[in-house]
Amino acid sequence: NGAGKSTLLKIISRIYKPTAGKVNVTGRIAPLIEIGAGFHPELSGRENTYLNAAILGIPRKVIEQRLDSIVSFSELEDFIDMPVKYYSTGMHLRLAFTIATEIAPDILILDELYAGGDAAFIEKANKRLETFVNHSKILILVAHDMSYIRRFCNRAMVLNHGEIRAMGPPEDVIGRYLAY
Repeated sequence: NGAGKSTLLKIISRIYKPTAGKVNVTGRIAPLIEIGAGFHPELSGRENTYLNAAILGIPRKVIEQRLDSIVSFSELEDFIDMPVKYYSTGMHLRLAFTIATEIAPDILILDELYAGGDAAFIEKANKRLETFVNHSKILILVAHDMSYIRRFCNRAMVLNHGEIRAMGPPEDVIGRYLAY
């Protein structure tokens, strides 16, 4: 905690500007950094799907064509027309993850977002992520669970107070991380 991981993700996502240096990003980014970010609490899940998709740069027509798939994958059929202020953390996670990954972005950023998700949905989301990774897209993942690093990453990095302490193949970096 406090290593600078979330700050770095927000800089890459263009939420924050770097205080030094610069970041060049090419492609559409789907940042899933804070659960519920980009959602308006008074709007329904359906309305927030359109709003969140617009924030992610996904055209309304595309969402209209994919709405049934989004609702189905998120398993929110009974709740999609309810204001999201009544959603649990897990429901927010389901909807945000599904919107961000329904139309594969060039860069998907995940910051420990599985907290609050149930085991069945997490496994379904992991399968979607595997497909995403296998199609040569970029996934930037913050995780303290080493199994996620091993499963999804081909490079890993350890940050400590904003400084890179280790970077390279996951197994090498995991070993150095665990040695700290």
